[in-house]
Amino acid sequence: MAEGEFKPAAMEVEGAEAAASKPRFRMPVDSDNKATEFWLFSFARPHMSAFHMAWFSFFCCFASTFAAPPLLPLIRDTLGLTATDIGNAGIASVSGAVFARLAMGTACDFVGPRVASASIILLTTPAVYCSAIMNSAPAFLLARFFTGISLASFVSTQFWMSSMFSSNKVGLANGYAGGWGNLGGGAVQLLMPLVYEAILKVGSTPFTAWRVAFFIPALMQSLSAIAVLALGQDMPDGNYRKLHKSGEMQKASFGSVFRHGAGNYRAWILALLYGYSFGVELTVNNIIAQYFFDRFGLSLRTAGFIAASFGLVNLFSRPFGGSMSDGLSSRFGMRGRLWGLWAIQTVEGVLCIVLGAVHGSFAASVAVMILFSLFVQAAEGLTFGVVPFVSRRALGLVNGMTGGGGSVGAVLTQVIFFHGSKYRTETGIMYMGVMIIACTLPVALIYFPQWGGMLAGPRPGATAEDYYNREWTAEEREKGFNTASLRFAENSAREGGRSAFRHTVPVESESSPTGV
Repeated sequence: MAEGEFKPAAMEVEGAEAAASKPRFRMPVDSDNKATEFWLFSFARPHMSAFHMAWFSFFCCFASTFAAPPLLPLIRDTLGLTATDIGNAGIASVSGAVFARLAMGTACDFVGPRVASASIILLTTPAVYCSAIMNSAPAFLLARFFTGISLASFVSTQFWMSSMFSSNKVGLANGYAGGWGNLGGGAVQLLMPLVYEAILKVGSTPFTAWRVAFFIPALMQSLSAIAVLALGQDMPDGNYRKLHKSGEMQKASFGSVFRHGAGNYRAWILALLYGYSFGVELTVNNIIAQYFFDRFGLSLRTAGFIAASFGLVNLFSRPFGGSMSDGLSSRFGMRGRLWGLWAIQTVEGVLCIVLGAVHGSFAASVAVMILFSLFVQAAEGLTFGVVPFVSRRALGLVNGMTGGGGSVGAVLTQVIFFHGSKYRTETGIMYMGVMIIACTLPVALIYFPQWGGMLAGPRPGATAEDYYNREWTAEEREKGFNTASLRFAENSAREGGRSAFRHTVPVESESSPTGV
């Protein structure tokens, strides 16, 4: 339109209405209103505020779940626990989250990450408070079991990040949220001995001091859940309830979610891989403080500090894994993400074997443990750099399956290698390394027709639109229910490698059968 040319009033009204209806965000977003940048120290709503609430609430759950191990020598003597009792309780602490994570993934698909996360956190908080009144081995086991269920909040954390950040930043966002949440396992190794000693100094007895110390993680967990419920937002465009009511989002069907999640073999392989990255981290959190305490005759505080260093590496190692996944994707596409995951997790297994082999040297054990931790948590970040691309319709369930795989891996590893006195701890660590290497090999079987896999390139003519449209019936596509999936496909063009960008076709806000 030339300068000064008359513009019809109807066009002005339509333009104003379109501008008013379009959500405005402080951060740059893609066509699906997902953030295309990651501002770590910002609280910009809704993207970065969701990030900070997600990681901190998961941090609190992680701290509560592993509040007992740094005080185990005291709890063991007070309750008269045997090695078998301690092993059973360690297994219980991570087994409760197995099915809870699957349920959490489905809950996210139905009610959104905000309500799902706050609910599981509040439901498990009483178990943390009840840890203060444990008086027997069965009570200790039950307290750790029910507290450990809170680790299912990890699924809502990853789901939330996948809902808020575009494909070019989702690996980084998932890495930071999961990694900083996992920091709770390291921070509590420092926190609980310090709180215990502080309570002793005010005149308490050891019998009472370790019990009172449990109120700190319990209170943190309670407050984090309230913050998520009161201040969080499910999606860039609003909460699930509002979006369902307005018709902007279709209500999930359990049958469809289950079929497209459980029926996707990629989800099962990622669950196996995660069992030997995150599952290994859970196992080490349960055994490492006591291992250094008993093996090298350290004080409770020193053993706790060393154990804390394993988890505190999450501050940067898991985010590095997520960033590495995004970086490899920008150059090599999905195939780069998969190769990176295999390489990092295989090195993790090798370092685990070395950690068990250097048990005679305190300095070598600490040095290798920290290096081992770097690769464990980087592998976790790399895994969740792939997860968001497996399914869009069953994103929550796939997150839950993968997260549940982490808990299953921890349970199996502790039952096989660290239960009772069948193996010395250092021998169990070496065997765990062998299992890590073996269970990482199936990543070579993951193949996306539109992007390829580790050993083969993409299938000629296959597109991301075709891949994600398979999850919708012709009738659903005709009604436009697949629009969000098509937008995701458009924004995921980089997963085909650098050459894929020229094939990207913008997706209109409303799809039609002819555009499918």
